[in-house]
Amino acid sequence: MIQQTFVKDIEELFQTSIVQQTSFWSEVKKKLGTSTMAVNFTSVRNRLYTTTESNEKFDSDLLVLIQPVNNEDCIAYVPYGPETEPDEELQGAFLEELSESLRSHLPLNCIMIRYDLCWESYWARGDEFYDEQGNWLGEPEKNTQEMRFNFSTQQWNFRKAQFNILPSHTIYIDLQAPLSDILARMKPKTRYNIGLSQKKGVTVRVAGMESLSVWYQLYKETATRNRIVLNDLRYFEAILTARVENSSSPAEVQLLIAEYDRKPLAAMFLIISGNRGSYLYGASTSEHRNLMATYALQWEAIRQSKLQGCTEYDMFGVSPGPDASHPLYGLYKFKIGFGGTMFHSLGCWDYPLDEDKYMSYKFSELRSQGFHLN
Repeated sequence: MIQQTFVKDIEELFQTSIVQQTSFWSEVKKKLGTSTMAVNFTSVRNRLYTTTESNEKFDSDLLVLIQPVNNEDCIAYVPYGPETEPDEELQGAFLEELSESLRSHLPLNCIMIRYDLCWESYWARGDEFYDEQGNWLGEPEKNTQEMRFNFSTQQWNFRKAQFNILPSHTIYIDLQAPLSDILARMKPKTRYNIGLSQKKGVTVRVAGMESLSVWYQLYKETATRNRIVLNDLRYFEAILTARVENSSSPAEVQLLIAEYDRKPLAAMFLIISGNRGSYLYGASTSEHRNLMATYALQWEAIRQSKLQGCTEYDMFGVSPGPDASHPLYGLYKFKIGFGGTMFHSLGCWDYPLDEDKYMSYKFSELRSQGFHLN
């Protein structure tokens, strides 16, 4: 399945709609002290796709982050990659060959490869996986998942990770229709709230580094309110200052701020990559919530994405369904109103390179509730 692999310059990463697989994301991570590498691999079409007889070779690539986990060892983390998605029955074998091909390019102290797969979940591809209301029933037990994933492999070496690092459930909005049609597909309450924010005088502006402190104040308030881990200010500085103009896979970052009477009410990071606009981070104040500033913000992000030629908008992270006990249920209720389509991915899968050290890492990860590698 894999004909050849080689390490190439980060700037040569192919254009993609997946932000976390771009040269831009590599630059962000390098600014934060993470080592990165780009790996090119060659495949044959009829070895990955059963519907074609073509033996044409084609190149793909992936961005790999090298993350230390202690003073001696590291792991290789592939955020939302590889983008190449073979037919379902060939995915395990393909990823096994890719993992073994990657082994020689990784540091000797690398104990595993973790793929944060954006491939659609096997358990989300048919009506039998949804209830009568169309809500997803979820994945089976971990052992069943591992049996299914390893079915075509030789070593049966893939393990379902304890935690998904990047969101494995999201909502995609189709931007190919006129804005009036996109608005018409939304739920009535969402349309009403967008209109209300405009009538009340909420405005949205595109900002830059000069407004980073405005963003961070809103972000700190949101993190405290929702009891989420607070990222350091330099994390967002890295996102706003990363530049890769000479790359094949750049990305454009916009800090959008919704205001009323010059008072910041909500803000978000919009990233344009390939044909996709992605809502990456958002924050808001508890004041003036009746002005519906977060609705104005998302509508402007959708407009900006379409204006720049995007064909889809990624709402980036929700609960898998309308489960009020899920920590992301509030985001689900808010985002589903914008009329997109739910997407469930396979999430994080580990390929151990050193079994003993992998097991030790796994136990330490359980105790610490996961490392933040994204």
